[in-house]
Amino acid sequence: MNERTPPTTTALITGANKGIGRAVAELLAEQGVTVLIGSRDQRRGDEAAAGIRAVGGAAHALRLDVTDPATVSAAAAWIEDRFGRLDILVNNAGITGSGTAAPADALDRIPSAVDPALVREVFETNVLGVIAVTNAVLPLLRRAPAARIVNLSSHAASLTLTADPDGPLAGLPSIAYSPSKSALNAVTLQYAGELRNEGILVNVAAPGYVNTEINGNTGFLTPAQGAAVVVRLATLDADGPTGSFTAEDGFLPW
Repeated sequence: MNERTPPTTTALITGANKGIGRAVAELLAEQGVTVLIGSRDQRRGDEAAAGIRAVGGAAHALRLDVTDPATVSAAAAWIEDRFGRLDILVNNAGITGSGTAAPADALDRIPSAVDPALVREVFETNVLGVIAVTNAVLPLLRRAPAARIVNLSSHAASLTLTADPDGPLAGLPSIAYSPSKSALNAVTLQYAGELRNEGILVNVAAPGYVNTEINGNTGFLTPAQGAAVVVRLATLDADGPTGSFTAEDGFLPW
């Protein structure tokens, strides 16, 4: 058993070896948080953690595939052994199904052409993976004095926005990714309701159209810009919101 590290603020970020997840890790590390880089690829996770340590941050890489119960359990056990608790969980890992959100005719976007197996795969990561990781580390979050959970969603998860034929999301079908994020929003509300009286704040972050691989690097926001709202929700004071769907410029309609 490793010698337990003295109390420190710790944050687990899934899918944190690149993109928004890595930016979240970097910004939290700048605030003195010890960041735990969850990554399916151990080598890439190690590289991301080394990059944060190189600029003075505290970071560790954990092999964590949110769809693999063995790695989820192992990650939770490692955190307990090393730190004894977890202060922040950022459920960032997610997939679209086709690899990117473009082109517009990708089969994860067209309802009448989609393979149900693809939808199942997307929900496995974007919804069930979040539940698996959250439940695995919840005992550790309950030991923290002011735990925070942030789930990464999307503007496209808003049923209000997608139902508007004249709205900004008109003409952008998505039968796998967007519904999975709508489901994630609903899951978030369930956790917020359960944990509200325990002082654990649980919120959804919509980072915006960020330049990442998931949209073929067509976004106009940098990963750091998209990560800002995530970090804000991850470091809320006790009087902050819970059960909110939040973008950088304010609350979003469900």
